[in-house]
Amino acid sequence: MQMERTPTITLVGAGGMSFGPVMVNDVVHTSRLRGARMVLHDVDADRLERARRFAEKLNGAAGSPIRIEASTEAGQALEGADFVISSAEFRRFPSWRQDYEVPRRHGSSQINGENGGPGAVFHSLRSINNTLSICRSVERYCPDAFFINLSNPMSRVTLAINRATSVRNVGMCHEMPMGVNRICRRIRVKRKDVEAKASGINHFTFFTEFRNVRTGEDLLPRIRAFFARRFHDYSPRSQKVAKVLDRSLVGAGLIEFNYSPLVARMVRDHGLVPCSVDSHIGEYVPFAMDVADWMPTPLDFHEPVSQVAERAAAWAATTRLPLPLQAMGHSDEEVVPIIAAMWTDTPTRIMAVNVPNRGFLPDVSDGAIVEVGATVDGDGIHPEEMPPLGEPLAGWIGTQVELMDLIVDAAIQGDPELAFRALREDPNSPVDEAACRAMFDELRSLQEDLLPF
Repeated sequence: MQMERTPTITLVGAGGMSFGPVMVNDVVHTSRLRGARMVLHDVDADRLERARRFAEKLNGAAGSPIRIEASTEAGQALEGADFVISSAEFRRFPSWRQDYEVPRRHGSSQINGENGGPGAVFHSLRSINNTLSICRSVERYCPDAFFINLSNPMSRVTLAINRATSVRNVGMCHEMPMGVNRICRRIRVKRKDVEAKASGINHFTFFTEFRNVRTGEDLLPRIRAFFARRFHDYSPRSQKVAKVLDRSLVGAGLIEFNYSPLVARMVRDHGLVPCSVDSHIGEYVPFAMDVADWMPTPLDFHEPVSQVAERAAAWAATTRLPLPLQAMGHSDEEVVPIIAAMWTDTPTRIMAVNVPNRGFLPDVSDGAIVEVGATVDGDGIHPEEMPPLGEPLAGWIGTQVELMDLIVDAAIQGDPELAFRALREDPNSPVDEAACRAMFDELRSLQEDLLPF
């Protein structure tokens, strides 16, 4: 328990707009962290200054409950940190486009290329390489700090941290809270009335409980009935409408979160209710492209959305117009609640943490990174023991765990042949080994400066 002083929280990759402003705003709106020192760190000085100005506005709108600092120097930013939040990636969208397009051109059936599929082998290698360099700085400047990883591919990066460093850590993702919100809207149940549990691996978790705490109703049967409706048959006509909608940014957003032939297939064929949307769960199974005649390209939505967010943040950071920033409350992200729970020793339930499996999922390999609920307090994170996944889910996850091991070992050892083996064995790689070698060599050439070998 650390009540005698206020915490220092360092945000690495603060210049990015995906998580930076949200993390600052959540700290600002957490009374238990009043007086905290928050240090923003990024190697890009211009982006860091923009982030600092925006952070100061967020803080000021709430009465300046915390202190904001910023530095491009890792040592200065990390010295004395109690918590480090990391969300840092170089050339994210250009590399993601390569991860998606190059394998598809060589015959891959991957749906996304971000967290699963042959393209994600390279995303993993880049992200692990960068995150381990950050962890080495943490070990040097603040070895007792608690490290919260937000970088994808979450399971693989988190495993690398646990395997190659001494840093205390957890991996965090907002997908489960978002999934609960999304399903509540679909079945018309108030979010505040729902308690849910889920388990699996990141972006491939499935609800084991979804309960209305006010009435006691088990809502999983109602959710399964929702996806059994004819609306989710996705006729050629409905797919044509979806394809037209996907051409605009607003329409693409509707498609990303509502066009769900794969989710419907999982529910109908296996009774599994996914936390995530098609573009995420589809990365881990070989039949994602078979559930409909047309599937969208998620990157074509996420890249322009990110660009809009960047422009909006740049404007908000510099405009003299009064903005109603005081109206921004705490987000659904569970990162800052972990910090507050650990710092003040206040037991808090967290819906999803990514941690090494220590019997929490009995039919997943020991040590694999799994995503389960947890209670957090001053002693750390206490993951929940969940029921077995059962087949076929345990088998699908088992395949990913094997790939996880290969990719992390490839990154830590700097071994390109281990990386190629992982790409070759991915369920969404082409069967032809020569095609796999061609895509591997092309991606390696394009991204050589960001890889660990």
